[in-house]
Amino acid sequence: MEIILALTIGILFAAGVWLVLRPRSFQVIIGLMLLSYAVNLLLFVSGQLRQDQPPILQEGPLLDPSTYADPVPQALVLTAIVIGFATTALYLVVLLASRGLSGTDHVDGVEQEAD
Repeated sequence: MEIILALTIGILFAAGVWLVLRPRSFQVIIGLMLLSYAVNLLLFVSGQLRQDQPPILQEGPLLDPSTYADPVPQALVLTAIVIGFATTALYLVVLLASRGLSGTDHVDGVEQEAD
């Protein structure tokens, strides 16, 4: 399972970097979203893969913290999802304003013909 998650994170990160380097601004936005998904998945996996384990410590005579899931990465990912959604909305608004002012979404301003 760890290999699958590592490959998924690597593929998301590589695709995100490739799209960020593209000349169109919409592709850059999609690339930034993929990069944020890769980082979110990396943070989530850093909390260790444990199934059927409670995330909250309970009172009891034998308290073994190694049997519990770490809730901090889960909280970080949830916060990052909300922030990523807000910044993506901001990117799209800036993209639409830029396209309205310049008439193109090409980063260097050179108009290209549609394929």
